[in-house]
Amino acid sequence: MNVTKKIGRPRNFDYDEALLKAMFVFWEKGYDGASMRDLTSAMGITGPSLYAAFGDKRGLYLSTIDHYCEADACAPLVALESEEDIEKALHAFFSEVIRSAAEHESGATGCFLASSVVASVGQVEGVAERVKTAIADTEKRLVKRFDREVEKGTLPPTFPSKERAALLFDLRQGYMFRGRAGWSSDRMREQIADRVRMLLSH
Repeated sequence: MNVTKKIGRPRNFDYDEALLKAMFVFWEKGYDGASMRDLTSAMGITGPSLYAAFGDKRGLYLSTIDHYCEADACAPLVALESEEDIEKALHAFFSEVIRSAAEHESGATGCFLASSVVASVGQVEGVAERVKTAIADTEKRLVKRFDREVEKGTLPPTFPSKERAALLFDLRQGYMFRGRAGWSSDRMREQIADRVRMLLSH
């Protein structure tokens, strides 16, 4: 993976907060549509400070993708892994997905990766690798969670963990798409019980 090296963190602004604000600009405008003026204005920093912290616009963009993958995109997985009961775990997973899709504190809807980042695959160096890694890592964790239930005996030895993990990932993306399209969280939550039954059927 081609990672842009950070030159150092300036001490005159909150690095993580500025990075989050930059992410929302990219989320709304896309990579090409986000100007340096848009970014520095939202982040509350000067151009030189941006370059000193992130190298350039591309470096900043890649940093926002990494931040999203390590924080927002992981929240549903943490919810799934933290709950011992598999039905409750799946409910928690979907609830967190829907919160992120329709109730994000930033006002942004959908998924940063699916709604914005994928459009720059093949256009911005380093993006494709990050998207592929995000998908692979997520599916591995989903498979592991189902396998845990197989080991416990909650699910049968023949349970298709890999296939259900792929389905769960696709369902997540479907909710993100619905959130982007303006579906309310209440409307999406009505479907959770049916989704859980389908995922655990055998």
